[in-house]
Amino acid sequence: MALLFLHEGLSAEEQRAVCDLHASGAVQLVVVTHSMCWGLTLRAQLVVLMDTQHYDGSEHRYIDYPITDILQMMGGACRPLVDDTGKCVLLCHAPKKLFYRKFLFEPFPVESHLDHFLADHMCAEVVTKTIENKQDAVDYLTWTFMYRRLTQNPNYYNLQGASHRHLSEHLSELVETTLGDLEAARCIAIDQDMDVSPLNLGMIASYYYIQYTTVELFASSLQAGTKLKGLLEILASAAEFDALPVRLREDDILAQLAAHQPLKIEGARYNDPHTKANVILQCHFSRRDVGREMEADQATVLDRTTRLLQAMVDVISSSGWLAPALATMELSQMCIQAMWDRDSVLLQLPHMSKGVVARCVEAGVDSIFDLMDMEDNVRNALLGMSDAQLADVARVCNRYPNIDVGYEVEDEDEVTSGDSVTVVVTLQREGVEVPQTQVHSPRFPKEKEEEWWLVIGDVAANSLLCIKRITLQLKAKVKLDFVAPEPGEYIYKLYLMSDSYLGCDQEYELKVNVGEAVDDVEGEEGSEESD
Repeated sequence: MALLFLHEGLSAEEQRAVCDLHASGAVQLVVVTHSMCWGLTLRAQLVVLMDTQHYDGSEHRYIDYPITDILQMMGGACRPLVDDTGKCVLLCHAPKKLFYRKFLFEPFPVESHLDHFLADHMCAEVVTKTIENKQDAVDYLTWTFMYRRLTQNPNYYNLQGASHRHLSEHLSELVETTLGDLEAARCIAIDQDMDVSPLNLGMIASYYYIQYTTVELFASSLQAGTKLKGLLEILASAAEFDALPVRLREDDILAQLAAHQPLKIEGARYNDPHTKANVILQCHFSRRDVGREMEADQATVLDRTTRLLQAMVDVISSSGWLAPALATMELSQMCIQAMWDRDSVLLQLPHMSKGVVARCVEAGVDSIFDLMDMEDNVRNALLGMSDAQLADVARVCNRYPNIDVGYEVEDEDEVTSGDSVTVVVTLQREGVEVPQTQVHSPRFPKEKEEEWWLVIGDVAANSLLCIKRITLQLKAKVKLDFVAPEPGEYIYKLYLMSDSYLGCDQEYELKVNVGEAVDDVEGEEGSEESD
């Protein structure tokens, strides 16, 4: 009898092939890992659950499947319009037998877990002004499913009783604790122990849909001198990776992979999901194979890094630090293109091996723009590829962004200390009539659209004066504003930074002459006249 094995390490095409073979009747027996149960469309007359536990590497022990997972797996028994009945065989540890028998033959209550994630909900509602004081927060809870279940199953929610007084005290304590945690994390402000208002960190967490503990971690860990290694460690420590699975004996594999990566992890615990996130991100930059099972984990991590890094840029910008903000933008490029920042930008092109890149560097071709400027016959001879491969290279080169940047300071002769300085930046795509903003990123798990950051900063002072995130079609005009400093002549830097491509960032000198404020001059003249 033929046997198929369906697991998360298979590609989408392979998973589809397994399902098609089973649906056609060519194969009748399929072995499926429990982690696939929620996305499984297969149905059978008989379903056998071989166990009810799985190994949790972070806790070094076997833990039970969630009841909801077991219900989902049992639901695969019985083919619609084919079988009148379905059969499910559940194999479990003997002491668990009575529990599962009771669970199978009696209705199982559905309970709310809102209290486990209430802080993030409250933060979002405070940002949107749905909750403006503590009474609003209590009223908000009365409209939830959790409120309906509190009186039905008070022991589950740690209530001392089901009376109105007990319920009111529990909700008040829950709101006080939750809002207190958000205030401690600097996500909200509480005024006069009643009114609540959002702070910058809370707005960032709500906008990017990340946990408040993550944005608190970013704010407390990021410093003016944080470099790539520190940024990667902080990113991997985000709460969004808490549930990343560490399988049996996977810690040994992670240790072997980490030994070949350039950024060493101090005090690494390879059974920790955050260490795993760090290692598989470095493997992604090195384009090193992590195995079929961890490929799915790597895709999950990369999917979340985009919004985490954008939130990290916003947190750094709020502190006014230039160097770590630029480094975070480069880390975003590395995640999208699966490259280290020191690698040749030519590796972003298809069919580019290290040997081909070495030949290009020897010929003085260091960038994609250098490659595009070459004569066709010389370029073809240098690359040594087939016509189909050359066509792929040409297609990606034509998509690679070539942006012409123009800028000017509005009323630059009238800038005085304390005024708002406005810099008008014009952006124009060169050489295209129809913009192609979809990023060429074959190693990134999902499609990505180009986005850009415009930054004005003082390199000498490591100071970020202004930042704006934009999208660009054919052309755009953007205004950047910042407050003029003390009188004098200043040389700032204007940066155009991509979030997806390496090698297309631009920087320009921006000279600003700041005069004395008119009020100060008039005040000095008045004092001289009085003398």
